[in-house]
Amino acid sequence: MTTPDIAARRVLGACAALMVGSLTLTACGGSANATDDGKGGKDSPKASAARIVISAKDGSTGASINATGVKASGGKLTDVKMTVAGTGQAVAGAISTDGRSWKPKEQLERGTKYEIDATAKDADGRATVTRSVFTTVTPANSFIGTYTPDNGTTVGVGMPVSFTFDKSITDKKAVQSHIAVNSSSGQQVVGHWFGDRRLDFRPQQYWKSGSKVTVKVDLDGVQGARGVYGVQKKTVSFTIGRSQVSTVDADTQTMTVVRDGTTIKTVPISTGDPQHTTYNGQMVISEKFTQTPMDSRTVGLGNAYNIPDVPHAMRLTSSGTFIHGNYWYNKGNPPFGREGTSHGCVGLADVQGGQGATPAKWFFDNSLIGDVVIVKNSPDSTVAPDNGLNGWNMPWSAWTAGSAL
Repeated sequence: MTTPDIAARRVLGACAALMVGSLTLTACGGSANATDDGKGGKDSPKASAARIVISAKDGSTGASINATGVKASGGKLTDVKMTVAGTGQAVAGAISTDGRSWKPKEQLERGTKYEIDATAKDADGRATVTRSVFTTVTPANSFIGTYTPDNGTTVGVGMPVSFTFDKSITDKKAVQSHIAVNSSSGQQVVGHWFGDRRLDFRPQQYWKSGSKVTVKVDLDGVQGARGVYGVQKKTVSFTIGRSQVSTVDADTQTMTVVRDGTTIKTVPISTGDPQHTTYNGQMVISEKFTQTPMDSRTVGLGNAYNIPDVPHAMRLTSSGTFIHGNYWYNKGNPPFGREGTSHGCVGLADVQGGQGATPAKWFFDNSLIGDVVIVKNSPDSTVAPDNGLNGWNMPWSAWTAGSAL
């Protein structure tokens, strides 16, 4: 027979054993509702190892219109959506083949608010999401340089690389140091500033025929003046064609065309009359027009002429000097090659409409933008180096002295 005390101790012992077993079970099996408190909980969902960086920080202004993009590490991008804030207009872009980056297909607009939502997943499929709302640099706080020649063109040996900026540049060194011009010929190329908005590049002598010139522009984010930053980042290249240098002699009223060192044609011309002389010097063809209007009022000559259809016109200066066809010359004038009768341009025989085998048409068809036309023996002065693309009239020592580097 068991005494009451003994029975009570047995019940307490059994309860104690059951409680220990229960604690043991909890410790080994864990809880289905456990959460990761950062202190070692093993059943909590782990954060994604993928990390996303959007170059334009959330809430930022002055973001780049070229370099803005998305990058991922520890995983791959699976979805990126970019829109114009407020309108929902989608901005096209593409994720790289390795899934590590995304960038817009086109250059962004200045002074525009954008939104980017990006998703990336790690190797275990865990996702992370990042969002940024930002505004690109405004036109008031940025500058752009228009340039010539165009990418992919073939030009004459006299063609400089010329930048014209839409705002005055005060830190010329910073801007010039972020434009690199190199030639496959190995010629040294130096920049020269004309004022605070124009920067031209050329070698000491004309470019070598057949060479390729590469222009690398890396102005994005470069401060050109106080509170004004560049937005351009691109590389362009052009090819130097055959060498053609034509010399206009105002004494003999002829033009001799020399190609690759050989004279290929001599044609009669008409330079300016005694009251409207033609500039001397080396001039570069900067534009070509099969037909263009010419009005004397635009160059400060009153009502001297207004010709709506000047044929085969090629610009030599920004102030209005052209070499062009002339179909009205023989009305009361001696034949071409006798005397100068123009208002400062160089005229060649032509017909109205520009059709037919005329000297003007031949020269137009055989000329490239960037070809050199030299005028000599005119009673006028030498053309200013910045009047057109005519920096060749400046000695090399003076040219290099105008570099900011």
